[in-house]
Amino acid sequence: MNLYNRVCEVLDIKVPIIQAGMAGDKITTVDLIVNVCEAGGLGTLGAAYMHPEDIRQAVREIRKYTNRTFAVNLFTTEMADNTVGIEEVQQVLDTMRGVLYIKRGDQEVKTKNLFKEQFKVLVEEQVPVVSTALGILPPYAMKIAKENDMKVITMVTTVREALTAQEQGTDVIVAQGSEAGGHRGTFDVNECPNGANIGLFSLVPQVVDQVDVPVIATGGIMDGRGLIAALALGASGVQMGTAFLATQESGAHPCYKEALHESNEESTVLTRHFSGRPARGIANTFIKEFNNSKIQPLCFPTQNTITGEIRKAAAKQGNKEYMSLWCGQSTRLLKKDKTADEIVTDTIQQAKSILQTFNYS
Repeated sequence: MNLYNRVCEVLDIKVPIIQAGMAGDKITTVDLIVNVCEAGGLGTLGAAYMHPEDIRQAVREIRKYTNRTFAVNLFTTEMADNTVGIEEVQQVLDTMRGVLYIKRGDQEVKTKNLFKEQFKVLVEEQVPVVSTALGILPPYAMKIAKENDMKVITMVTTVREALTAQEQGTDVIVAQGSEAGGHRGTFDVNECPNGANIGLFSLVPQVVDQVDVPVIATGGIMDGRGLIAALALGASGVQMGTAFLATQESGAHPCYKEALHESNEESTVLTRHFSGRPARGIANTFIKEFNNSKIQPLCFPTQNTITGEIRKAAAKQGNKEYMSLWCGQSTRLLKKDKTADEIVTDTIQQAKSILQTFNYS
């Protein structure tokens, strides 16, 4: 029984499983990416916040240990700062800084826009697949990607976004359901401040019916049951994030992993308080205190920049109450002490077993 299909052919992978490109805190380690690739899936480097030369080094390290196809994920959204209302926000954050025994930085808040330099590295290093979140590759980058035989994956949250992504040259679409952890992939949060939040079972078949390129389902998928459900809805495969967060190879902080295993389907909330864009994560003291302040967070990326020192200090101190604990809604299904290749292999084996039960081939 073979699950090799259209998306496997397009991306040159063995099984229709993509490891999500989870940006920040070096979660997507080289070991994680390599082991997913070696198990037949598509490992992804979450490079949105990485310095270009660090991306180059990571890509070269990945190639030392695997000759399989892998991806690099970038953010493709406006990175211009807007500091209107910053002093009110800083005062809220000062209270949290006090708890962590750190002081507010004196430097002007300025977020670097590294996309052009990051993408240039991907082209120079001949990365086979580039995936994007928060938008589509800009036209100049899409043209270069096509000229260099790079496959392009775009995450979407609506049919409208999917159609736009296809029209502009995307090879594979990731349909992100509201169950998904981390940032909502919604292109325009000015139009939709809390992100489009359509359930996966509703979103996937509607996207599949409207586009011609392969569709990948993501959001709360943790095992072979989720893969079979996605295939039944017309998707060509799945993207899994939270399932890989708790693996042995994941670079997630030990406190982060602990919080994942302590959480359940009721633990997460959508919040803009950490980054300025809507994202799903485990509710903690940071989110509750910011909610109670009644102060609106700044826009992305400014909010993300000014909360960075708090998140880093909390991680250093092992204080999960002030860390961003991104994850989806299916954490009861997490398995402890699994390796990345076991996640891929177990998912495929379970999916095949389900197909045999229903006498499908």
